[in-house]
Amino acid sequence: MSLSLSVLAAGLALLALTAYTVLAGADFGGGVWDFFARGPRANAQRRAISDAMGPVWESNHVWLIFLLVILFTAFPIAFSALSEAFFIPFHLLLLGIILRGAAFVFRAHGTEEVGPQRVWARAFGSASVITPVLLGMCLGAVSAGEIRVADGTVQVNYFTAWLTPLSWACGALALALFAYLAAVYLTLETEGDLREDFRKRTLVSGGVVVAISVLLIPLLIWQAPRLAENLLSLRALPVLALGVVFALLSLWAVLAGRFAVARVTAVAEVVMLLWGWALAQWPYIIYPDLTIDASSAPDATLGFLLATAPFGALLLIPSLWLLFSVFKGHNPEAANWKGKA
Repeated sequence: MSLSLSVLAAGLALLALTAYTVLAGADFGGGVWDFFARGPRANAQRRAISDAMGPVWESNHVWLIFLLVILFTAFPIAFSALSEAFFIPFHLLLLGIILRGAAFVFRAHGTEEVGPQRVWARAFGSASVITPVLLGMCLGAVSAGEIRVADGTVQVNYFTAWLTPLSWACGALALALFAYLAAVYLTLETEGDLREDFRKRTLVSGGVVVAISVLLIPLLIWQAPRLAENLLSLRALPVLALGVVFALLSLWAVLAGRFAVARVTAVAEVVMLLWGWALAQWPYIIYPDLTIDASSAPDATLGFLLATAPFGALLLIPSLWLLFSVFKGHNPEAANWKGKA
């Protein structure tokens, strides 16, 4: 694997996707648990989720914007093909993100028991469930060869390419992983009975992740044999095996009450799964017609993108660090802000 400019740009895109998965993914997962909040502590669970997400949750979408900028700048052919092939799910996904954000804000300014606030609560939870599923479904379609590109023309069934059994399973896996991340994160954000509630949700969602992963094996062999074969190759298998190790460590940490360790290992688990998929997908952006090199922009464009990315990171990363340290750290002013909100 030579480190050409196109490979470096693809690696940068993968880092953006990774950041979006472990940060925004947990926010989506929080919405999932908001949707499924039940029992005598349901309102307390929702308040804990809201406190954990706000006011930093919207900042996590910066990684999605960064990813899109990299794609249409560094890989314009692939970006164009994806935009055309996934016209329907992408618009549904965008609608879900917008509806989810609007519902989260409007709900925060309503009463919690009566009136239109309940409508916004349902909208927030529903959008948080649907959006991760759509993300996973698109990923499954890209890997299974449902999108063909010949002479610059996209050949795809716009209504069924992203609705295959494999795509549905990938969507379910994305939803379960996001819910798992959120539950693990929330064990550190809560105490007492609420912490026990989210600890149980961690175990449940972790079990669902395992079950869906097992179901994916025959589906991959059936609908994406190349990907299934590459997942077992020496390139991807060690990374996936490391992901399994982190999953077991995360399970142990949750059972042992080591919730800080559980958070780190849960993030590592998801990162290894994502990187394992990327290595198995290599060298294609869209299998089987568009490779990274074949769909990349000229070297001058790639070089400019890679040269300016560090300067953007010098501005972005400290800004995000400051935002999280102010509102998510042990800050008395942050506690006062939450008490007034």
